[in-house]
Amino acid sequence: MSQKQREKLLIKERGEYIVDEEIADFISDSQIPLYFPNHDNDETDTIKVLSLFSGCGGMDLGFEGDFVAPKFSFATNDSNILTSVKKDWVRTRKTRFRTVFANDILPEAQIAWTTYMRRFGYGEELFYNNSIVELVKMHKDGAQIFPPQVDVVTGGFPCQDFSVAGKRKGFDSEKDDYGKKRKEDSPSEETRGKLYYWMKQVIDITKPKVFIAENVKGLVNLGDVKDIIQKDFSSSDGNGYIVLPPKVLHAGNYGVPESRERVIFIGIRKDALLPKAKKALESLTIPAEYNPYPTPSHACTIKDDHLLKPVTTYDVLKDLHEPDCSTDLSQRVYSKAKFLSNGSQGQIEIKLNGIGPTIRSEHHGNIEFRRLSAEHGGQYVDELSSGMRERRLTPRECALIQTFPPDYQFVMKGDSKRGMKLSASGAYKIIGNAVPPVLAFKIAVRLEELWSKYFGDENK
Repeated sequence: MSQKQREKLLIKERGEYIVDEEIADFISDSQIPLYFPNHDNDETDTIKVLSLFSGCGGMDLGFEGDFVAPKFSFATNDSNILTSVKKDWVRTRKTRFRTVFANDILPEAQIAWTTYMRRFGYGEELFYNNSIVELVKMHKDGAQIFPPQVDVVTGGFPCQDFSVAGKRKGFDSEKDDYGKKRKEDSPSEETRGKLYYWMKQVIDITKPKVFIAENVKGLVNLGDVKDIIQKDFSSSDGNGYIVLPPKVLHAGNYGVPESRERVIFIGIRKDALLPKAKKALESLTIPAEYNPYPTPSHACTIKDDHLLKPVTTYDVLKDLHEPDCSTDLSQRVYSKAKFLSNGSQGQIEIKLNGIGPTIRSEHHGNIEFRRLSAEHGGQYVDELSSGMRERRLTPRECALIQTFPPDYQFVMKGDSKRGMKLSASGAYKIIGNAVPPVLAFKIAVRLEELWSKYFGDENK
């Protein structure tokens, strides 16, 4: 056994975690090892989260905290920063939230989620690779599916049917709860476009104090879909929830180097609220001190001299090695789809001095270029003259633009020498489906700040 292997074994025995050198190109050469202690939260201080449509865990990781993030995503004196990690990276603090259940239908999401989240002491049994429809039906048949005493339910219910980039079928989706072509005789309420209603049924079952639902911005412009969903969520557990007017959050305004807009629904259980908080949340104009939506921190689409400068793609990509020189599997591979001059999606190079495009779950020919050749209008002359080739973004680059930590594994080798446990194609898909962890962290921190103001000190 080598000295390095012995050191890693010792760290594991001490209940700590160290960033793997082969995962993070530019984190690994830090002279100080990165230790992530295990967290034995006091149960009375824990806020339990049930995660639906979890994907690879962008929302879950943000709610957990304790991950490596871009330094420029936060103010210098931000109390949510635990420590610096090299020059331009920081480690966020651990929150009070702890995941007690997760699910997704994609096996790629399950692999990525369970591999990374085990650092928090979570076993594979926590993640259900079943559709929400199947899980609710199993519960109704008497199986013990959902854990007791859930405080928060989160879920990014499928967005393809509401997305501008898709066919915008909305509730009339042609796909079933597993994303496959729906059979003609299958129940209409089990379409992909109505899976939010099954999330509502999980809320009925678990009765959390808070739920947070996320979807694409396009949903708010699709007829009366937004109002229908808000009304249905409000009816959870016998009209037991105040569902605040949904708000569209632009990720760039929260320190994410990406042009990503998502609509957020927040519901709060009426009978759990303190009287003063209930009155504030039911008022036509919610007082700022009770508003659960996080305040923007960066001036991306907002003009405000008091806000931080937008985080750029250069800020998160500048220290990466080129694929040929990287030891990181998620950086070594990328889509080889050729440039198309037809103006279709993904045929542009990213702007290093600005925010990145929306990272989509589509892959191959739709992934933007990190660098175009001069022939195709490439702007990075210095890079091209030094011999760097035209290529599309790697999964690692897409993940960093989404603010996933640089040591999150997305491409993994299988047990055999030739097979892959998680391919680049699968990685692109789950990264594009995710909520940016930094955005989720800021939502979580705001909710954590308000918890005792809403519900008293019962969780302490």
